[in-house]
Amino acid sequence: MTTSAPSVARVLPSQETSSHHTAPLRNAVLKVRDLSVAFASRGGALTAVDGVSFNLAAGEVMGIVGESGSGKSVTGLALMGLIGWPGRLTGGSVMLEGEELIGMPESELRRIRGRRMAMILQDPTSTLNPVLRIDTQMIEAIRAHDTVSERAARERVCEMLSRVGIPSPRERMLNYPHQFSGGMRQRIAIAIALLHRPAVLIADEATTALDVSIQAQILAEVQSLAEEAGTAMIWITHDLSVVAGLADRIAVMYAGRLVETGRVDQLLEAPAHPYTAGLIACVPSHNIPGTEVAQIPGSTPSLARLKAGCAFAPRCRRSTAVCGQVPPLVSWGEASERSIRCFHPVIDIGARS
Repeated sequence: MTTSAPSVARVLPSQETSSHHTAPLRNAVLKVRDLSVAFASRGGALTAVDGVSFNLAAGEVMGIVGESGSGKSVTGLALMGLIGWPGRLTGGSVMLEGEELIGMPESELRRIRGRRMAMILQDPTSTLNPVLRIDTQMIEAIRAHDTVSERAARERVCEMLSRVGIPSPRERMLNYPHQFSGGMRQRIAIAIALLHRPAVLIADEATTALDVSIQAQILAEVQSLAEEAGTAMIWITHDLSVVAGLADRIAVMYAGRLVETGRVDQLLEAPAHPYTAGLIACVPSHNIPGTEVAQIPGSTPSLARLKAGCAFAPRCRRSTAVCGQVPPLVSWGEASERSIRCFHPVIDIGARS
């Protein structure tokens, strides 16, 4: 694992950091505090999300990155109130525009989902009903929250499909999901998520299964539409190259905990946590052509076999005896805009708070 601070240009040469990477944290539209989720198992409760906290400002994009099993997707589902048995929320607070979502009745959550907070899943078939035409599904989504005529709803559907790049939207809205390609189905799922200009949009690996060129187009379209509406976004991915050009901030998760957060340019230029540095070193473009791609030793730990202390310690070349304890999440930098959960950061983080 590298202990140097790789430059973002070397790590992700094909990406440019977007011009809106200085979104302020004031006036947070979403405030998450100590969010925790556990799953029942024969061996007892397994903690999948452990004390996650962050703020998200209107118009800000935060990328949540980490390997499979790090708790990224479970965090997104928990924010939407979609954790079902055998999972359950075990603690925390989720404030959306000043309103507490944790403990809210399901009927009230249904009022919020789709209108004030929406989610895009990796597989659009999870969103689209295969036996209903696209116009039927989208009109139902509109009229579930707004009292409008069918004609007005149909015009809104046509406009939104056009905005996400569906050609001949007036004709294509009469088709069924199977009559579209995977990329087109994902565009439709994104259109549905943005129908009500939600305050918060959560995208869970929303472009991972798509061709790279289609992925770039969709990312640009989502970013443009979200900026126009002032929508805050949480982009969940394992791909650093995606969030490098999209996000304002990055939150790195490992074994259910946030291990590092910071502005995207800071974190990619000078990662502080050994795990973050390892993720960056694994990006193929960071490696010399013809050489073996770097890897982080070991694998993500099973929740059933987590040892006490720092979950990353068994894979970390910098670990010592003190790593047998759980490191606290500490902040540093101007306005404490960076945080890390590590006893042995790979850079000097100076004064901590």
